[in-house]
Amino acid sequence: MNQPAQQQEVPGVEKKLDPPADHGEKSYRGSGRLEGKAAIITGGDSGIGRAVAIAYAREGADVLVSYLCEDEDAEETRRWVEEAGRRCVLVRGELADPAHCRGIVQKAVDAFGRIDVLVNNAAFQMSRESLEEIPDEEWDYTFQVNITAMFHLCKAAVPHMKSGASIINTTSINSDKPNPGLLPYAATKGAIANFTAGLAQMLAEQGIRVNSVAPGPIWTPLIPATLPPESVKDFGNQVPLKRPGQPAECAPIYVLLASDEASYMTGGRYAVTGGTPIL
Repeated sequence: MNQPAQQQEVPGVEKKLDPPADHGEKSYRGSGRLEGKAAIITGGDSGIGRAVAIAYAREGADVLVSYLCEDEDAEETRRWVEEAGRRCVLVRGELADPAHCRGIVQKAVDAFGRIDVLVNNAAFQMSRESLEEIPDEEWDYTFQVNITAMFHLCKAAVPHMKSGASIINTTSINSDKPNPGLLPYAATKGAIANFTAGLAQMLAEQGIRVNSVAPGPIWTPLIPATLPPESVKDFGNQVPLKRPGQPAECAPIYVLLASDEASYMTGGRYAVTGGTPIL
């Protein structure tokens, strides 16, 4: 399966994606599994984050969607959440700023009075062919957005979380099968897997569960915004299912891990990889 070779400017937007991604807009059916819960989803404007926001809303949760600058995408996510009868708060800004991370948590507390689920999903990547091509500031920025922001968000959110709450971090198949062309990104995804496993043990006595999801090639705006056009054309062909996954195919595991049904699941890393195993 191939999609057309294409390119977007960073961070990428949904309306330019060809073919359009499926976020479960027409397919996801809720069953009250998150009724009454309040969630923060970073990178919730598009891609996996939008699919998770739609699923959470249809399962009964209010959501705060954090995003960088993609206002049109964020408003579309809000429309779907509100159509499901739930509240949606949009917070625009840069996760590389620790103060902004703390502000996101405070806005959720102000809006909902509680935090039951924190989904750390936002990420940055850029394709580079050699070590010399990676700008110093790009290396630093990738770590700030992908893992350092996660630390600041968790640190701010945990005091507002009660026993039964859930933290879900998006790692990647790159956490143990690093793509050399995505060296900074892959390194952060390994760090996220390790951070998740350690934090799960640290928070276990408080009854707060911490897990990570490791997607493989998922069709989102990040792909044409950060990979060469020819790589976009072949994106997903390397996995056993021979196609990229859709954001809608990731959302169910995020629902399970946020739900009370996952009460004995913590410290895990769950593959959504089209058949490629993770260690």
